[in-house]
Amino acid sequence: MVNNGYLGYIQSALTRFEKYNAFSDFKGDTISYAQVGERIVGLHQLYNQLGIQKGDKVALIGRNMTSWAVIYLGTISYGAVIVPILPDFNSSDIHHIVNHSESKLLFSSDLLFDKLDETKMHGLLGIVSVNQCSALVDNCSGKLTDAVESLQPLFKGDGSGFKSEQLKFPEIGSEEVMVLSYTSGTSGFSKGVLLPHRSIWSNIKYAQEHLLLKPEERVVSFLPLAHAYGCLFEFLWPFTMGCHITFLTRTPSPQIITEAFRKVKPHIILSVPLILEKIFKKRVQPQLEEPKVKTLLRIPGLNKIVYSKVKKKLTDVFGGEFREIVIGGASLNKDVELFLRKIGFQFTIGYGMTECGPLISYAPWTESRKFSAGQLVDRMQVKIDSDDPHNTVGEILVKGDNTLLGYYKNPEASEEIFDADGWLRTGDLGVIDEQNFIYIKGRSKNMLLGPSGQNIYPEEIEATINSLEYVQECLVRDNDGKLEALVYPDYEATDAEKLTKAQIESKLQEVKSKANQILPTYMNIQNITLFPEEFEKTPKKSIKRYKYIK
Repeated sequence: MVNNGYLGYIQSALTRFEKYNAFSDFKGDTISYAQVGERIVGLHQLYNQLGIQKGDKVALIGRNMTSWAVIYLGTISYGAVIVPILPDFNSSDIHHIVNHSESKLLFSSDLLFDKLDETKMHGLLGIVSVNQCSALVDNCSGKLTDAVESLQPLFKGDGSGFKSEQLKFPEIGSEEVMVLSYTSGTSGFSKGVLLPHRSIWSNIKYAQEHLLLKPEERVVSFLPLAHAYGCLFEFLWPFTMGCHITFLTRTPSPQIITEAFRKVKPHIILSVPLILEKIFKKRVQPQLEEPKVKTLLRIPGLNKIVYSKVKKKLTDVFGGEFREIVIGGASLNKDVELFLRKIGFQFTIGYGMTECGPLISYAPWTESRKFSAGQLVDRMQVKIDSDDPHNTVGEILVKGDNTLLGYYKNPEASEEIFDADGWLRTGDLGVIDEQNFIYIKGRSKNMLLGPSGQNIYPEEIEATINSLEYVQECLVRDNDGKLEALVYPDYEATDAEKLTKAQIESKLQEVKSKANQILPTYMNIQNITLFPEEFEKTPKKSIKRYKYIK
């Protein structure tokens, strides 16, 4: 880590790009880099008046918005530790995180304030509105209220009074904690991930050197900022490049996301598979199923024209000006991936985890390989825990600058995640090739044993089932020694055909038969069960399996 790590990048951006637009709220206000700098100076004054020290925790909860980003930057550049909290957490989880982290101050968006009970959060100096920069709860006998009110001129200023000399950032060591991240994970209540400054700096440096963005280019931030993936690649990295970031500010449905893409026309897009798959299923697949199109696809030469038109339409859905879509957080449906590769769509798949802040592997779309999750990134090492890492599946182990320090107040979990030689156990299963491209096969905790001891990865079965008609999503589990698929139907398709529940059940049995024809015998589904609602998901849109496993 050099030049004070990520804090050095913040200082450089505020100095170099002060006249450029920094942040916008979608359909809302825009502020410049100078205004961001002015507000950071104000936040440092607030923390100083409240007696907050370097290393103290400050919690932050709210949807993606300009003021959320400013508070994040102001906190870490003061030397405090940011504790971002996902807005979808329930009240008891929020209270627990604030208490467990020992946060001194809580910033909350106004819409989420109703979730909070200040009497259940101990040790807080108070709660401050993310939206208005006003005191919502003052436990300091009016000191917090007065201090926050004194910031109003800075938070409403146009940035004209900002001078880079006003920035007084502390010297930060590479092992000092920058982020305490409580992710929902996939195994019950989450642990607090301690990410040091070197982890964030290393991720940002890799992005600056390998992903292309230029000053004043545009990014849409719709992935949850409290999660490492969206925070780093839609916010922290583009900010260092002088980009203009538009925050969605609301729940990111595919309709709202595509509207933002059309208006903002971003130059790079970060996404999770679910978003891309939904858009593909609703915008592209119905056209490919038309008899006329099916005929054209069978004719050499004409099929290229069809593919070109499909690519153009799909590109326009995402704003038309992006260089690349980076998919992360879960595996992409293989049929969707193959089709997108066939039409030359500009996408790639990366791999990471919160414990690596988050990046482990990536490759630009021009160098990506079929079904791979990218190539190991700089300043990281990887090995597969198997006798033949190129061919035999084993747990993926990593080591390097990106890794966490451990879990907050949880020495047992901290010890468990590292092996005796300091390798981080990812919990993911896969293989690597000679160039360190990683191929993920599933989660170690999800792996099932077949009737003759075969390793069964439910994700592979689910990918097959999800590609079939009438299926929105599914989960495969072991049910008393039999493979069972819980299927949430595509109700738009069934409603369009006015199917009854009994007819939907019949269609699902056809899905079972089709899937079993494709899958190896030992991976055949014995039971398929209609599931009446969408599965509960993590911020990465992965299904929370532990809630459905018997």
